[in-house]
Amino acid sequence: MDAILGLLRIKVRIGINLAIRDAGSASSDPYVVITMGSQTSKTRVIKKNCNPEWNDILTLSITDPNIPIKLRVYDHDTFTKHDRMGDAIIDIKPYIECMKMGLEELPIGTSVTKVQPNDNNCLADESKVVWIDKGKMIQDMVLKLQNVEKGKIQIQLEWFNPPGCKGLQSS
Repeated sequence: MDAILGLLRIKVRIGINLAIRDAGSASSDPYVVITMGSQTSKTRVIKKNCNPEWNDILTLSITDPNIPIKLRVYDHDTFTKHDRMGDAIIDIKPYIECMKMGLEELPIGTSVTKVQPNDNNCLADESKVVWIDKGKMIQDMVLKLQNVEKGKIQIQLEWFNPPGCKGLQSS
C-alpha cells in the first residue's frame, strides 16, 4: 500500500440550478458522490431542491495527487435507479502546487494563486487558493457539471497532514 501523503477535505457546499429529475414535483432529491481510485464518499440527500445546501465534509486519503477525483450528482429515487444529474473532475494540481511552496506567515486572506476556467478543468468561474493560517490554504471552486443540461456545484478544498503522514514534498 502506498504511503498516505495527507488528507484532502472536500466541503460540498451547495448545488446551483441543478437539473430537474422528478417530473411530478418539478424538482430533484440530489446528493453528491466523490470517488478517487477505490475511495468513495457521499453527501446526504436533500429532498425536493434544485439549489441544495449540503455543507457536508467528505475526506479522501491522498496517496497519489495525479489520480483523478470524480464528482457525480444523482437524484435519489426510492423505487427506481438513481438518476444522473451531471459530473465533474476536481483538479487539485494547482492547489497541491501551492501547498508544496512551503510558504510561511503570509497575511491571512492572501490569494496565493488564481486558476482560470479552461478546457482542462470543470471550473465555472475563477478559483483562488487562499492562505488562511499557519501552513493552511483553502481553495473555493464552482464546478460546472458535465453531461447534463445545467447545474453547478460549489466546493472547498483543504489539506491536512495527520500525524505519521508522509506529507507533500517540495519539487
